[in-house]
Amino acid sequence: MLGQMQNRPLALPHVFHRAEQMFGHKTITGIGVGGAVTTDTYANWATRVRRTAAALEKLGVSHDARVGTFCWNTPVHLELYFAVPCTGRVLHTLNIRLFPEQLVYIVNHADDEVIFVERALFGMLWPLADQMPHVRKFVVIDDGSDTDVPDDERIVDHAELLASVEPFTGQFVVDDENRAAAMCYTSGTTGNPKGVVYSHRSTVLHSIAVLIADVVGIVERDVLLPIVPMFHANAWGTPYAAVFCGASLVMPGPNMVPKAIAGMLRDHDVTVTAGVPTIWMGVLPELERADVPHLRLVLCGGSAVPRSLSEGWREKVGLPITQAWGMTETSPIATTGMLRSVHDGHSDDELADVRATQGQATPLVELRLADPDTGEILPWDGQSSGELQAAGPWIADSYYLNEDGGKQFTADGWLRTGDVAIIDASGYVRLVDRTKDLVKSGGEWISSVDMENQIMGMPEVAEAAVIAIPDEKWSERPMACVVVREGKELTAEQVKKYLASKVAKWQIPDDVVFIDEVPKTSTGKFSKKTLREKFAAERG
Repeated sequence: MLGQMQNRPLALPHVFHRAEQMFGHKTITGIGVGGAVTTDTYANWATRVRRTAAALEKLGVSHDARVGTFCWNTPVHLELYFAVPCTGRVLHTLNIRLFPEQLVYIVNHADDEVIFVERALFGMLWPLADQMPHVRKFVVIDDGSDTDVPDDERIVDHAELLASVEPFTGQFVVDDENRAAAMCYTSGTTGNPKGVVYSHRSTVLHSIAVLIADVVGIVERDVLLPIVPMFHANAWGTPYAAVFCGASLVMPGPNMVPKAIAGMLRDHDVTVTAGVPTIWMGVLPELERADVPHLRLVLCGGSAVPRSLSEGWREKVGLPITQAWGMTETSPIATTGMLRSVHDGHSDDELADVRATQGQATPLVELRLADPDTGEILPWDGQSSGELQAAGPWIADSYYLNEDGGKQFTADGWLRTGDVAIIDASGYVRLVDRTKDLVKSGGEWISSVDMENQIMGMPEVAEAAVIAIPDEKWSERPMACVVVREGKELTAEQVKKYLASKVAKWQIPDDVVFIDEVPKTSTGKFSKKTLREKFAAERG
């Protein structure tokens, strides 16, 4: 016997039309280059979404094309978040922090037809244009900067493009909820970045979860300031969730320094904000308890939140940081660290320990622990540690074009997250290690293997191993342990200078140490555990 409910697709056009009909009076504020503030209504934003939809048609963008964005968190980027998928196309957010070779790779791998780029960022993208043969047009968004833009037939002015069309007047329709809505590439931790493709269904369900009180609980009365970039896993899904419920938005643009963020929190009566630990470390000294009386939730993810940071916020500002955990492959929010009734009566010290965990799985997300060697499923006893695996309707089941051949997915359909965790009887997750030797710095992954391969490309180097070392500001930073070839000489500065032409600046190790030999395991592999223990002991 089947149920007798209407079969309506879970698709983003519903989210857009709902906001257009119900929340036209609500506001979207943009903070532009130099701190310039503009505020507009949802109604006017919706008209521009419709105009952008018409502009995509005028540009001749294929109906299932990938449309790239090279933008900060801005109102125009939010327009593209809806105009692209609501017309059946696929939004491809490009990480502006990627090394040029990686950027070229993902644009070509996704086969982007058009890229919308903010003028201030144009100088980073345009030198790579000739390496992106399938990109027909670069639409330059005026953000108030004075970056030079050459006269080229591939370049289109965003304002002129929108002025040349009339807004689309019909209803957006996406019949198949499993149609791709957006895609985001991983950071390329092992090999090339891999594409994760979000469906309309997964995006809508993820948005609904973010609105649940025990997850993030964004509501219509909130003012949301998303600091996590919109090019990073859809800003943790918060822009879609905010539009779904009609929350007011403050878009920070390129103003991502602590002093500016603190000013936005104060000046715009922000109630909910989200970002990585590095951001909140810098913002805390800029705030006092009385500065942000409306702030009710500071969401933090990307890497583990130090207990001292969360408690520092609680003591100085009046509310602790709330952890969330996820990854590009989980859309990304998979857990949040809200306290539950099981914690009633706990001491402040005990509650601080709970807040230092990644929290419980969100509704519809399933988690399990597996022995990384045998695959045995382990108990939630607060002691057993194993690889954290995830499943659910907004969890990826493969990469775009099956890029890794299914290696990160189990035979029964679970995502191997690469994290080692412990889960207690109440379902609270505590990350304790990683199955891969990755460095997570400021919320971004750095591949130790790729870095080692680059260093070992130097003729003076015999061996090199890269390990993560704790860092108060960035959570972790890479350290390179280098063995110099016999008869050769090498300095730390020479290694860093060599890497400057090979990797992004923020990935370059802070410290390069020289050792006689990289320790090996019984199978001949580098024993990075031995190196970590060695330098942890030496540095206290």
